[in-house]
Amino acid sequence: MFQPDLFSLEERARPVGAEVQERPLDLPAILERLTVVCERPRYSFMVLNLIAQASAQTGSAGPYIREGSRRIPVRDWLCDALVPVAQRDPRRRAIADKVRQELEAKRALPLDPEAAEQIVDAQVRKRVRQSGRTNVSRAVSELVRAGLVRRHYQGYRIDHHNRGAQRQAVYTITDEARRALHPGR
Repeated sequence: MFQPDLFSLEERARPVGAEVQERPLDLPAILERLTVVCERPRYSFMVLNLIAQASAQTGSAGPYIREGSRRIPVRDWLCDALVPVAQRDPRRRAIADKVRQELEAKRALPLDPEAAEQIVDAQVRKRVRQSGRTNVSRAVSELVRAGLVRRHYQGYRIDHHNRGAQRQAVYTITDEARRALHPGR
C-alpha cells in the first residue's frame, strides 16, 4: 500500500522550522533550528556532528563505516560513538543490575568475578546498542525534518527510499549544513 502523503515532494522541499531558515545557515542557526524541530536538540546535534565526521570525504555516511578492518552499519557506529555519553546514566546501571540478576537466576555466570563482569558488560552493551539504534533513528528523522540530513536505504538488489529487505541506512548531510558545521572547508 502506498501513501502519497508520506512521500510528498512539497514536504521535503520545505523543512520544518523553515521560518527560522531566513538567515544564512551557520552554527547558531543550526542550533536554533534543532531547538524548534527536535525533542532532544543536544542529542540530535551530537548525531549531526558524527554524521558530518563520518561523511567528511563523500558527503554520505553509510551504509557501512570502516573501523580498522571491520565494517560496521552506520547506525551501530553512531550508537557506539554515543555510548560514552550514557556511561554514568542511572538507567545504564539499572540495566546492568537487571542483566546480572537474570544471568544469576539462570546460573549462567561463572564463578570468576572478572569473567562474570565481562559477560554482564557484553549483555549491557548489546541492550544499549539495541535501544541506541532506536534513539539514533529518531534523531536522524528529526534531522531530516529539519532539512539538515537526507536519508535513503541501500542494500540487497537496489537503492530504495524505504527500509527493510536487508537494506541499511545511508545518511547524507546537506551542503548547507556541511558548510555551516565546517566553514573553512
